Amino acid sequence: MTRMTQNGISTTQRGQEQYEAFYYTHRGERVEQIMYDYRTEDGELFSVVSNTIKEWRQKRDEWLAKKK
Repeated sequence: MTRMTQNGISTTQRGQEQYEAFYYTHRGERVEQIMYDYRTEDGELFSVVSNTIKEWRQKRDEWLAKKK
């Protein structure tokens, strides 16, 4: 269990963002990925896994722009 999930369900509250890094091995190299959750004030959850904070914030902003 991570701090972001409980029983496989996101613990991210309305208006909150959470992220955490995890690592895996690919072809003998350790790779870092960042799991990111953002929940809107109306309760909709956006989740993404990417390499950088800049990348997931850009994806979140694009998602929010499409919702408007």
